[in-house]
Amino acid sequence: MLKFTEDHEWLSIKGGTATVGITRYASDLLGDLVFVDLPAVGTVLEKGETAATVESVKAASDVYCPLAGEIVAVNELLHSDPAMINRSPESEGWFFRLRLANVDDAAALMDEAAYLAMVG
Repeated sequence: MLKFTEDHEWLSIKGGTATVGITRYASDLLGDLVFVDLPAVGTVLEKGETAATVESVKAASDVYCPLAGEIVAVNELLHSDPAMINRSPESEGWFFRLRLANVDDAAALMDEAAYLAMVG
């Protein structure tokens, strides 16, 4: 199941775990990414809390936790190659995996059609 947030995060949900990253739209707006700060495995976050930070040649931006849960994995490759997010934001450029506190909360997020309509 693929879901999207108004803050331009995407989630691919399998079972009770969501893989989270930023959308192509967000990646294109940010420009060339040069640094990413990822959360620590084991961090428990509430929906809307800052989970990661990305820095581009243009600006720094927060990546928000789309749903409440615990960080169970991070994409360590992004530390040495943050540009992977620009090359493949919606697959290899994922940020972290989140064990969801309540999978049913994902129903409140947008599907792909709604997200694409939002960004025009």
